[in-house]
Amino acid sequence: MASAACEQLSLTIPFDLELFLLTSQERRIGGAVMEKMATAWQEWSRHCTASRLHADGRNYLLVWLDEEVERAVDEAWGASPSGGFQLNALAQTLCMATVRAVVPEIVDAGCAPAPRPGPGLKKALAAAGAPYAGDGPALSRRYAVLTPMPFKGGCEICAMRADCPKGNAAGGEAFSVLLPGHEPGDAK
Repeated sequence: MASAACEQLSLTIPFDLELFLLTSQERRIGGAVMEKMATAWQEWSRHCTASRLHADGRNYLLVWLDEEVERAVDEAWGASPSGGFQLNALAQTLCMATVRAVVPEIVDAGCAPAPRPGPGLKKALAAAGAPYAGDGPALSRRYAVLTPMPFKGGCEICAMRADCPKGNAAGGEAFSVLLPGHEPGDAK
């Protein structure tokens, strides 16, 4: 039987302007946009769930935004493509800023690798409210990140590597770090 546990994390994540600018592909933003983004960040922070999952003998970080954020982004897209794009980038930024606050090593790795789905992990994700969308590593929430905690390595351990442009860059050469004891095939 697969073992699983979920512990909610209580975090307050400050608005990360630099990460937002990178995500939104902007060099600068005006005061009205900044105010809109800061207000949405504050509101959406209440809809951000961060959990430590323990499944199949490993620990993971799960961060996701609920349906209210998804609806707000959809409404923004309907009203204005540029406004929708900005709020979409803000939602992505909130997820990644939360992940970076808990697992800071992902900053150097360049991304948060997705774990391979296992029976205990599937059970833990379902209990946490963000199950897998199907059999692969994609989650059912639009804005969600699941990654090993503590950091175990980058592209080398990622279940999405085959479909990732970063993981397949330069003829398959990954630009990341693999910690000793976490080589492919390592059971723990």
